[in-house]
Amino acid sequence: MPPAPGARPAPRVDYVALGDSYSSGTGAPPYQSGSCYRSARGYAQLWADTHEVSSFRYVACGGATTQSMTDQFAALDAGTDLVSITIGGNDVGFANTMLTCVTGSDTSCVNAVDNGIEAARTTLPGRLDATYATIRTRAPNATVVVLGYPHLVEPSGTCLSATKRAALNRGSDELHAVISARAAAAGVRYVDARAHFAGHGACGPSPWINSFSLFRLAESFHPNATGYAQGYLPLLNTATS
Repeated sequence: MPPAPGARPAPRVDYVALGDSYSSGTGAPPYQSGSCYRSARGYAQLWADTHEVSSFRYVACGGATTQSMTDQFAALDAGTDLVSITIGGNDVGFANTMLTCVTGSDTSCVNAVDNGIEAARTTLPGRLDATYATIRTRAPNATVVVLGYPHLVEPSGTCLSATKRAALNRGSDELHAVISARAAAAGVRYVDARAHFAGHGACGPSPWINSFSLFRLAESFHPNATGYAQGYLPLLNTATS
């Protein structure tokens, strides 16, 4: 439908999607070639498909940490209008914590989560500050949207023990606290994903998060296609409207 007389069309956007597996679409196959588990069903591609974009650089990569972003930063420049990113989970041992909680005891799971929380409180803040500062320097004209992580499992879900479920979600709460604080200090937009994903954690009746699978290890405890389309995409839509 053409715009109404006198209306201005929405400006076209140069969009760069940075970040880790939650931004690359891991958990919602099929994947593009390479080792980043990058999917066209991830929220970034879905946003680009439904908005006026003049360019879209999809460089988010599964396994990324704040320390491995150099190649991703190269996609940014002064013409970049929008940057989205999830980052920080791998810096505090996301994969090892998940595996420990699935295969180990309640005590080992709680200890792994507590170790991640300690890293989130001590090491992660400075790394996030440096990451956001680099984005600001390389893309000085961009709107930067930092998306948070949801609670991974339903509190009353059918997998793991109640102790493990509570520990994992407590870890997500700590990541939220640290990431939101550093985003605010950097003057970038932060979007809390927890409330929107509530009721849709792994092992619940309507999951937007994949449960653990030994045969799909990289996808375990990542959003599924519905989680990206109905979870993250609306959050990014709201943040950019």
